[in-house]
Amino acid sequence: MQDKQVIATIKNVMPAVVSIVISKNLADVKKEIPAFAPLFKKNKDKKFKVADILTDSKGMVNVGGGSGFVVSPEGLIVTNKHVISDPKAEYSVITNDGESHPAIIMTRDPIYDVAILKIKASGLPTVKLGDATKVELGESVIAIGNALGIFRNTVSLGIVSGLSRAITAQADPKAPPQEMRGLIQTDAAINPGNSGGPLVDLDGRAIGINAAVVFGAQNINFAIPINAVSRDLEDLHRFGHIRRPYLGLRYIIIDENLQSKMNLPVNHGALITGEGPKDHAVVPKSPADKAGVKEGDVILECNGKEIRRDQPIQDILDGMKVGEGLNVKILRNGKQFEARIIMAERK
Repeated sequence: MQDKQVIATIKNVMPAVVSIVISKNLADVKKEIPAFAPLFKKNKDKKFKVADILTDSKGMVNVGGGSGFVVSPEGLIVTNKHVISDPKAEYSVITNDGESHPAIIMTRDPIYDVAILKIKASGLPTVKLGDATKVELGESVIAIGNALGIFRNTVSLGIVSGLSRAITAQADPKAPPQEMRGLIQTDAAINPGNSGGPLVDLDGRAIGINAAVVFGAQNINFAIPINAVSRDLEDLHRFGHIRRPYLGLRYIIIDENLQSKMNLPVNHGALITGEGPKDHAVVPKSPADKAGVKEGDVILECNGKEIRRDQPIQDILDGMKVGEGLNVKILRNGKQFEARIIMAERK
């Protein structure tokens, strides 16, 4: 019975899953890969050139690929931010019917590994968006994408293995590793190239975006909850870009180890501190600065929720909008007091 439902779901979702092709000018590629320089120099005067093999008629070479899925009939496409991170690259979308479309980047999420593209099209099939907060452990899920950047329409079946996972990952090779929180863990196979494709339930609703793989481990893969995308699409429609609330703080989470090491009076909260003498713990003129937060303060609670390693400030901000107020309980010089920080937009 489940087999029939899985097959039916794949048939319904597959037409809305796309491949994203990353192309760059060969000259830029040669500059970025110094090891190629001697090879090109050696062949520059020969009739048979490496460039003849690598480039198209415009001198462009395909340097990578990813996946995405259509969320509006007019051509809005969701993918991972790291898939379209190169400002010198051009991006095109191959829809399920094999047609190639130039793509423009509409917006990138400043926090999550999410981006939205647009192609000129109409009447496209779409993937319905679900609600990741209703996902349950053990629930069957299907990952669809462009495996290894080669095998289009690759499908894998698995279950939800974990919820609200936090990992440190380097989604973009040119960017430092970052912590990714609130992820859906699944044993459905997600390979390089699958990034940006949908993770769907058996009703064909996207519950996540395939995002990360733990290399060297078997069947440990992660997806970004789809609720972040729903919010991003709403922002794009209302404001023309994605808006995320911003405090202007640098902090470290206090636990029992840090309390002992630094002789702190509490074993929870966020200690406001910079990473070095040139780093502002409180960014000047930021919302936190305007609210009177100072370096050395400990934020104990945000909106009545205790700040802990498994419940950092960012998790609370994720449920807030620009312009809303964040009520914080602060410990300073042994005394507790409350302040209200008005959220500004992260630039």
